[in-house]
Amino acid sequence: MNGIPAADTIALVVFVLFFGLTIVAGSTVSHWKGWFSGRKKAPPAPHVEGHSGHDTEEWGLGGREFGAWVTWFLVGGDFYTAYTVIAVPALVYAVGAYGFFALPYTIIVYPFIFIVMPKLWKIANDGGHATAADMIRARFGSRTLELAVAFSGLIAVMPYIALQLIGIRTVVEALGFSGQIPLVIAFVSLAAYTWLGGLHAPALTAFIKDIMIYIAVIAAVTLIPIKLGGYGHMFDVMNSVVALPDADHVMKASQLMPYATLALSSALAAFLYPHTLTGILAAKSADTVRQNAVYLPIYTIVLGLIALLGMMAHVAGIDTTVSSMVVPYLFLKLFPDWFAGFAFAAIAVGALVPAAVMAIGAANLLTNNILPKSYAGVTTSRVAAFGVKLGALLCVMFLNAKFAIDLQLLGGVIILQTFPALILGLTKFRFSSTGMLAGWVVGTVVGLGMCWSDGLKPVHTLAIGGWSELVSTGLIALVVNIIVAGVVSVIVPNRSVAVAAE
Repeated sequence: MNGIPAADTIALVVFVLFFGLTIVAGSTVSHWKGWFSGRKKAPPAPHVEGHSGHDTEEWGLGGREFGAWVTWFLVGGDFYTAYTVIAVPALVYAVGAYGFFALPYTIIVYPFIFIVMPKLWKIANDGGHATAADMIRARFGSRTLELAVAFSGLIAVMPYIALQLIGIRTVVEALGFSGQIPLVIAFVSLAAYTWLGGLHAPALTAFIKDIMIYIAVIAAVTLIPIKLGGYGHMFDVMNSVVALPDADHVMKASQLMPYATLALSSALAAFLYPHTLTGILAAKSADTVRQNAVYLPIYTIVLGLIALLGMMAHVAGIDTTVSSMVVPYLFLKLFPDWFAGFAFAAIAVGALVPAAVMAIGAANLLTNNILPKSYAGVTTSRVAAFGVKLGALLCVMFLNAKFAIDLQLLGGVIILQTFPALILGLTKFRFSSTGMLAGWVVGTVVGLGMCWSDGLKPVHTLAIGGWSELVSTGLIALVVNIIVAGVVSVIVPNRSVAVAAE
């Protein structure tokens, strides 16, 4: 690699210190969470043979007791992940301005949270629902549709967790480890952290992650430009001499449609994932959800600054064919080893915390909606979460995505197919459960078929007459889903129709 020094022992020691302390803090959270919250631990619920609902809800939803402060860190923590710190700068490094589609996506999503999510929280709280699939069955009275939504969430979150494993693996590789060792370290650390801590682990350590990320990012966006001659000079260099591996750095006319549709489809999918919805349902009130919708845009500012790291890597002379390594290489080249180690720990923790919530959200689907109720319990939830992480590990090993961000976008194609049942069910439109199920089947098949034929690319060439554009695959599949659901609902109406929320 061009001008990229190897990490030394100091970087490794600092990394192990901060990353290890976070894992220990999360894994032992049951021993100190009462001290942290200022409340005594609640007495255990009376034991009922074959059922441990209180313990399961405590492990999977944190007892639905998180206030605005903890919810802000939790939701922000599982929304801004290795996707933000590794995948987005890598895409900007490779394709230029096109990689900034993540910014409008996060802006679009907050009004959606403010309007829709408090309604879903109220429905879930009133009905004692822990997952999206719970709400679907209650509103449509269809076990089959419940299973469809549950399996969508379960499968969609695996490539998203895979992206987090890649984030941890990337910094471990930058520290000098090679082969499969970085991936093993990433998997084992995530498994231990989630198994022992449950949702309280990421909730009560998310603030550590955010503080570390903020320190690393503020240092990067302040000191790196100084080292490189200032922002103005960096943009001048980009305009005059930098040639990106895959594209020009300025967005082309042909990229406008995929840029816009990827932003829209990502925004619609963001809070359908089991992990983001888990963060919402764990809040103690609908007002807590609304408050977070107001404050969460602060993270978008950070995202924009982090995305610029991809540009800075070019100006700094980072030359690599592995785009996911650009941020670690940038820190190694321009910062002291001790700070590079700290920044690597921040990135790893930034992947660990949301990955834990993702696995727990998926486990909630498995234990609440797929397995028989007699299997409910903390142990089953832990095993289920471990199984989801194994699935994510297989995604890393066998899905040959060109960019790490493509794994998250693949999950988006799958989870978007639950949008009609979960979100349109809040409107006054009347869809039958048969229509919703038919739309889900067709939309999922069409979306995954296009992804497979396009080599896991998140956009598909849509040609209508003489018009031809690249469009988000997830958005195409969602439109097909809604059309099929509407047509079948007219043809095959039934009594199981969604009732609009008050």
